[in-house]
Amino acid sequence: MATGETGFDDVTYDLVSVQYHSLKAGHDYGQYVRDAENADRQDIADFIRRVMEEDSARAKQCHEFISELSGTSASGPAVT
Repeated sequence: MATGETGFDDVTYDLVSVQYHSLKAGHDYGQYVRDAENADRQDIADFIRRVMEEDSARAKQCHEFISELSGTSASGPAVT
């Protein structure tokens, strides 16, 4: 998506998108863990928990980057 189409620069848009998808996936993984546990597959449940932790860390890193960019010329309304 080109700068200006959203009113925000590409980097901020990209970070928000990655953060959203990481948080959305983390929400869904809870069901996947339950499914694996119901199938008596603790190894798979543990794997999904690790994936969930990775997505959580990814969302947190995005949040930190977005915070750093806020109020700088590298973020916010795009100049057209």
